[in-house]
Amino acid sequence: MRREGGCLCGAVRYAVDGPLRDVLVCHCPECRRWAGRAWAATAARREQLALLEDRGLRWTAAPASDSGASHGSCAECGASLFWDAPGRPTVSIGVGTLDDAAGLELAGHVYARSAQPWERPPAGATTFPAAYPADAAPLRWRP
Repeated sequence: MRREGGCLCGAVRYAVDGPLRDVLVCHCPECRRWAGRAWAATAARREQLALLEDRGLRWTAAPASDSGASHGSCAECGASLFWDAPGRPTVSIGVGTLDDAAGLELAGHVYARSAQPWERPPAGATTFPAAYPADAAPLRWRP
């Protein structure tokens, strides 16, 4: 299944030809400062993500990241689009930038211990105090 998305002003557009991972909401300080709030993200396999329009994509190193990650944002409108760490087979995509996110489900909240009072996960939500644990159930991929 092909899905498309992009920034608010249209300077960056992308397509994913393949499944997307279920959504994780990240409450870490890095994501919060970059996106201005907790960041809800899906992910695509790197080889299945293509830029359709690239008049404004700007990659910046995440100085607080111990993974060497970079953030992809629109230089024109500031939209928070991608998170990418070297060596990973996937690129995280801001779920709010998809034209249609139908069928994706919330898998949980990571770095929940850093959640701000106004964004705390609701009672009963799946939460992890830090990153998604390697020994947790595998995340689902949706067409």
